[in-house]
Amino acid sequence: MPARSVRFSRTEIVMEAVTILLADDEALLLMDFEVALADAGFHVTAVTRGGKAIEILRAANAPIDGVVTDIRFGEYPDGWEVARVAREIDPDIPVVYISGHGAVDWASKGVPNSIMIEKPFTSSQLLTAVSQLLNARPPRASQHDAGDTG
Repeated sequence: MPARSVRFSRTEIVMEAVTILLADDEALLLMDFEVALADAGFHVTAVTRGGKAIEILRAANAPIDGVVTDIRFGEYPDGWEVARVAREIDPDIPVVYISGHGAVDWASKGVPNSIMIEKPFTSSQLLTAVSQLLNARPPRASQHDAGDTG
């Protein structure tokens, strides 16, 4: 997705698109979460299976900037595995777990520097969690930055 431009008086700020991989096997909730994230300006790739989420992570043509995943999909791989694979690919990727019954396992199975939100929750809670982790993430070095020597 191309960067979008925002103009404030005489200054133009270019904001890079932020892509969130959203995985939940409950279709109605998935649609609600997808709309909330898209309305907040995120590009969203939504899937209903952990296996599909991992497939997208491994084959991503454009980088995935954050993962929001349910924990239980009814089949393997589960959300714990989705997050583990995401962190193998990008050790700093923000992960938000969403679940109605997985919070008790979060400390032992969740990846570090992640957030757990228990269902039911509001869209604003989801957006706050995603934004908090994205803002805490170390900045990615761009090709332009890599060539700068000062």
